[in-house]
Amino acid sequence: MSTADVVAVILWLGVTTYAVLGGADFGAGLWDLIAGDAQRGEQPRGLIDDSIGPVWEANHTWLIFDLVILWSAFPLAFSSLMSTLFVPLTLAAFGIILRGAGFAFRKYTRPLAGRRAFGATFALSSVITPFFLGTALGAIASGRVPAGNAAGDLWTSWLNPTSLLVGGLAVASGAYVAAVFLVAAARRRNDDGLERYFRRRALGMGIVAGGLSVAGLVVLQADAPVLYAGLAGRGLPLVVVSVILGSTTLVLLARGVTRGIRAIAAGAVTAIVWGWGLAQVPAILPGSLTIDAAAAPAGTLDALIVISIAAAVTIGPSLALLFVLDGRRRLEAGH
Repeated sequence: MSTADVVAVILWLGVTTYAVLGGADFGAGLWDLIAGDAQRGEQPRGLIDDSIGPVWEANHTWLIFDLVILWSAFPLAFSSLMSTLFVPLTLAAFGIILRGAGFAFRKYTRPLAGRRAFGATFALSSVITPFFLGTALGAIASGRVPAGNAAGDLWTSWLNPTSLLVGGLAVASGAYVAAVFLVAAARRRNDDGLERYFRRRALGMGIVAGGLSVAGLVVLQADAPVLYAGLAGRGLPLVVVSVILGSTTLVLLARGVTRGIRAIAAGAVTAIVWGWGLAQVPAILPGSLTIDAAAAPAGTLDALIVISIAAAVTIGPSLALLFVLDGRRRLEAGH
């Protein structure tokens, strides 16, 4: 394994973490969107606010980490992505900004109309942001981002069957993981009503995500045959693991078991992300650019490895403590 491969693994660890934790945050916004009017949706939205409020900003640090690593370690790939995929990435960036503003301001706005407006901004942005990020990932995976400044088509690169499929899967998988996390949060509160509420939604969205995945195989075979071949080859064991873990989560939910379901659901998403990564190795831009060809000079890569280790040692424990305290409800008002 080359130094560039090591940095690529570090980058993919960041992508995976953001896909799970950031995806769950976005998914919670979808449940906020369809929770109903102010009276009917008060309790679900209250649980959502308490669950993601202490950690949603921390989860976005993984996106920043990924962008810095990509820019520093693989500058040609970074410039190619940012120029060809300027439209969906800009829309996703606006979504992240509007989502944060909506989530923050609705807490401190007294008029009901204002709270509704900011709440709708937060919820809608929570849906469009992962969708546009997913379309960008679909463009990369299907080989529609060639190396070079704006070398790919500004529109068809992300408006195609594979990109739309991945965008839909990003929304569905995030909502599925979020519902599973919220089931566990309701159990910690001993709130049987909310636990049943989110269990039904987790089961429903799990079926939707599974259906999209199955349909996606047909789409990939026709629209992205190289990616399909990789998933059916090197990536197949991890695809199977993802199916097993996802099915296990649904069975446990149907039986009312909550112990361990968050880790199992997160594992299902992790497995499919790494399955995709293995499917396109050694390419960083399939059909155009390999990891080694895109890599920065050796000194830069060595520095990034040292910095990543230092960050894991210094920041990792703080993030772990944050999630432990949040899981124990020590960060909620009055605790």
